[in-house]
Amino acid sequence: MPKDYYKTLGINKDASKEEIKKAFHKLAHAHHPDKNKGDDTKFKEINEAYQVLSDDKKRASFDRFGTADGPQGFGGGQSQGFGGFDFTGGNGGMEFDMGDLGDIFGDFFGGGRSRQKIRKGKDLQTEITLSFEESIFGVEKKINLSKQSICNVCAGSGAKVGTKMDTCKTCNGQGQVREVKRSILGNFATTKTCEVCFGQGKIPSQKCSECRGSGVLKKTEEISVNIPSGINNGETLRIRGRGEAIQGGETGDLYIKMNVKSHDVYTRDGSNLIMDLKIKLTDSLLGMIYNLKTLDNKIVEIKIPEGINHGELLRVRGKGVPTSSGKGDIIIRIQIKMPNKLSRKEKELIEKLKEEGL
Repeated sequence: MPKDYYKTLGINKDASKEEIKKAFHKLAHAHHPDKNKGDDTKFKEINEAYQVLSDDKKRASFDRFGTADGPQGFGGGQSQGFGGFDFTGGNGGMEFDMGDLGDIFGDFFGGGRSRQKIRKGKDLQTEITLSFEESIFGVEKKINLSKQSICNVCAGSGAKVGTKMDTCKTCNGQGQVREVKRSILGNFATTKTCEVCFGQGKIPSQKCSECRGSGVLKKTEEISVNIPSGINNGETLRIRGRGEAIQGGETGDLYIKMNVKSHDVYTRDGSNLIMDLKIKLTDSLLGMIYNLKTLDNKIVEIKIPEGINHGELLRVRGKGVPTSSGKGDIIIRIQIKMPNKLSRKEKELIEKLKEEGL
């Protein structure tokens, strides 16, 4: 009985290519063998229908003669298997392009549409030591890195200056080579980057004498890094394209870990700066004026109110860590110093205070 590919995909005969593709994707998802209720036979029928109807020439032949192979039909001439699928190898497995199936397999196995993987150079890691002030306000740092970098002579081409580039014979200038891989559904054709020309499609007729045709060479490079304000100790900064270079691919990234020195006065709590202020017992009772030195070396006059308690907090607004929404605060923790020993006179004065009920 002749096959009705339109019926297999559940579409009309005047369906557009986009409608054919959508119907195929929907049914392929539903019947994929890797799913719990998948149907291997149904899945192959759906693929067969799609391969015919998505090809203008095969579709026209099917509409006219009822087969994708012209008037001789499926039974005439050499065996063509499933409506245009070519059988390869001794195992009789089907071979077809993975282009339209890539997004389906990607959904099942954790990726999106199958794409050529871009080669990338090695990522690098280093560390920078910052003063406490530099971490708060930000700073520009220069660091030296010994790494693989693009050759300055040939600009990464690997060719001797003034010479031409020849077509790569391995991939015939395509930058990709085709491979056939086996799977539970048969043999699938895939492509990968050519390992001779690294996807460029061309190779130098004469190699660069500086890098010997590699396009990269190891050298020490000075890099200027802008450290943003408010960065934390242990935080890692990523600098794109500052890692190691690779011929025919993207340069890797540079990861810089921040080691922030401690401060004699301040510690950090988010966007706030915390400090302990030790005052005498008499200052806590009578109050005082304290000249606070901020991180940017400005003096702020702070009034310590009389009768303040040990452990009480005072807030100086807008003098803390810069953020996108403004600056944090300085939080002052009061520490009252109690005398270890009292003189006779001091004891007499305290006894008088005791008599007054203090």
